[in-house]
Amino acid sequence: MGRIPVDWWRGFFTGVALDVWRSYTTDDLTRAEADFIERALALPPASRVLDVPCGGGRHALELTARGHALTGVDLAAEFVEEARAAAAERKLEVAWERRDMRDLPWPAAFDGAFSFGNSFGYLEDEGNAAFLAAVARALVPGGRFVLDTGMVLEALAPNLEERTWYEMGDIVFLLRHRYDHVRGRLETEYTFVRDGRTERRASTHRVYTYRELCGLLAAAGFGDVEAYGSLDREPFRFGSPRLLLVAQKRGEETP
Repeated sequence: MGRIPVDWWRGFFTGVALDVWRSYTTDDLTRAEADFIERALALPPASRVLDVPCGGGRHALELTARGHALTGVDLAAEFVEEARAAAAERKLEVAWERRDMRDLPWPAAFDGAFSFGNSFGYLEDEGNAAFLAAVARALVPGGRFVLDTGMVLEALAPNLEERTWYEMGDIVFLLRHRYDHVRGRLETEYTFVRDGRTERRASTHRVYTYRELCGLLAAAGFGDVEAYGSLDREPFRFGSPRLLLVAQKRGEETP
């Protein structure tokens, strides 16, 4: 596996990679995840909610249909256009923004925020910290944030396989993993095969321990962290397949 560019994510989310993701994300899964988000954020009716990065907007659309005011942010042009088209088709009003996940210029504008789809850890340490700080600034004091990730060491290490084959619709793909313990990053090479054509892409995620991730959240201005290992709110533990962190922005400091 060659050296993966730091900004690999700029060109990754197009074409076949998005088709694989669309095949995985069913309507039932979207509703179950929206249920979790709505409960974890303790959203009253008509709450202002930030979805970042929003991908194709499936969660934002579902929560908008439930009466909330959503803003979806993503850098992938194909995803943002797909989200706009889906909102128009369903006659739902969502504010879609194509921008970097660290660029959230809405101070104290949202009652809650969430990041779903294993989208955390793309960046270097400074960038990941900047993202969490940007989310905190965008929330009202006391607003909650849900972070969904499988790239935490306690979830990744017990379940990591060097090579794994999957089949999604008419696409067969191979994932080949390498964990770089020096940099604390998981490098993944994807080989997609469809209609006899092969396409390769690569990604890299920063893998934090649970303790390190909680420290990043605290530094960004969050406290009162809750940790779950499933949408059923099972407590997170070593070997859980994913981590669902719920953190609350600390209130304004009093003089």
